Amino acid sequence: MAEPDNLVLSLLREMRGDMSSMRAEMAAGFKSVESGIADLEKRIDSVKQAAFGESVLGRYAAAEVEDRLAEIERRLAALETRT
Repeated sequence: MAEPDNLVLSLLREMRGDMSSMRAEMAAGFKSVESGIADLEKRIDSVKQAAFGESVLGRYAAAEVEDRLAEIERRLAALETRT
C-alpha cells in the first residue's frame, strides 16, 4: 500500500532544493561563502570610514566658521565701542 504524500515533507524537500541552488549561485558569485562575507565586511568598514571622515571634516569646517564668526563679533564690538 502506497503511503499518502505528506504536504509538509514535500514542501520541505522543495525548500531544501531551493536552498541548495541558492548556495550554488552564491558559491559561483563568491569564491566561498566565507570570502563573500569577508568581502561584505570590508565594504561595510570602508563605508564606515568614509562616513567618519566626512563627519570629521564637517567638524573642522564648523569650527572654522565658528572662529570666523567670533572674529567678526570681536571686530563689531570694537567698532561699537568707538562710537
